[in-house]
Amino acid sequence: MASKPQHLHPIAEASVLTSAKKPRTMTTVSAMKDGFANYTDYLNQFNDKRERVVKASRDITINSKKVIFQVHRISKSNREEVLEKAEKDLAAVTSQYISRLVKELQGTDFWRLRRAYSPGVQEYIEAATLCKFCKSGTLLDLAEINATLLPLSDPSLEPLQINVLDYLLGLADLTGELMRLAMGRISEGELEYAENICRFVRDIYRELTLVVPHMDENSEMKKKMEVMLQSVVKIETACFGVHVRGSEYIPSLGSTNQNYSYMGASAIDL
Repeated sequence: MASKPQHLHPIAEASVLTSAKKPRTMTTVSAMKDGFANYTDYLNQFNDKRERVVKASRDITINSKKVIFQVHRISKSNREEVLEKAEKDLAAVTSQYISRLVKELQGTDFWRLRRAYSPGVQEYIEAATLCKFCKSGTLLDLAEINATLLPLSDPSLEPLQINVLDYLLGLADLTGELMRLAMGRISEGELEYAENICRFVRDIYRELTLVVPHMDENSEMKKKMEVMLQSVVKIETACFGVHVRGSEYIPSLGSTNQNYSYMGASAIDL
């Protein structure tokens, strides 16, 4: 006996027949193509912007280093002249290169490009804080730096503001430059100036040891803290050596005065 053909449920069979009769359209495929095209354009524009930001960051790094080298030319006789030149060079870095970076990043989610511009910003902070310390003996804080960037931005767009992490990383690098400056001042006989640098660097290190453990992204900062500690030790050792063996330092410092004294103590007392 022949078996009866099996049929779908009437509603299901009707839906299958209906869907089979509908002509296939390219709406979905076209939407996907448009989506991929838009995403490709976005990636191309993002990569182009990233290349421009990297170039601006590189220019900031190079010219900020020139400012730092200029500061290291400082001596007793040319202090005002050197600092004036360094401040002019720093202002040029701000107006020519930082402004280019601001124009690229303002109004955007500039955190996404942080790795591209962070090295230049850190070097700029290092140069700016070094100039401020050599001029006034004080620290240039983050609010002051960001205030100098506001005039470079379009008021209608979100301004670029340097974040705390980049500021602290630049501040950590500053201690290395201050260590070199202190060594130079000791060789020139400016012992009191070197001790001021020593206290300043020690204070920075002490404060950062309280902050760094609570930072989310602190791996890079931890490495710089180790280098910072080495800078502190080198300055302290050099200053301590001058105190303990001061009479041996006097001839090398060019003093011909037999009654030479340092910080109120004679060479014999030292």
